[in-house]
Amino acid sequence: MKKIQVNTSNTNDIIKIFGEPSTVSSFDNDVWIYIERKITNTHFFGKRELVTNNVLVLEIDQYGLLSKIDFYNIDDMNKLKFDDDTTEIAYKKRNFIYDFLSSMRQKVNDPLGVRKKRREQGQ
Repeated sequence: MKKIQVNTSNTNDIIKIFGEPSTVSSFDNDVWIYIERKITNTHFFGKRELVTNNVLVLEIDQYGLLSKIDFYNIDDMNKLKFDDDTTEIAYKKRNFIYDFLSSMRQKVNDPLGVRKKRREQGQ
């Protein structure tokens, strides 16, 4: 992240450093999302542990310049609070990020989907 700067780095610089983004979305500005996730087997019984869960969210303006950087690690995602009171324009922009981060938070809390399977089985 130290190699990129707001209002200086452009899309070519970002791709050269990080490669293609994991997810791209367009709003007023383009939003590029990079995901770093590492899961390891901790025991020979097949238990898996989430080691790294980082998300880098970059906003690119209409000129192709980096306009905003947000970085979330596993602790940040567990602390996120979402506000339901938003304006219509901000809601559309926040909706994608809200859905994405909610999905990531669910994966952090239950990386193998064990809780979901238990609910479906009625346990």
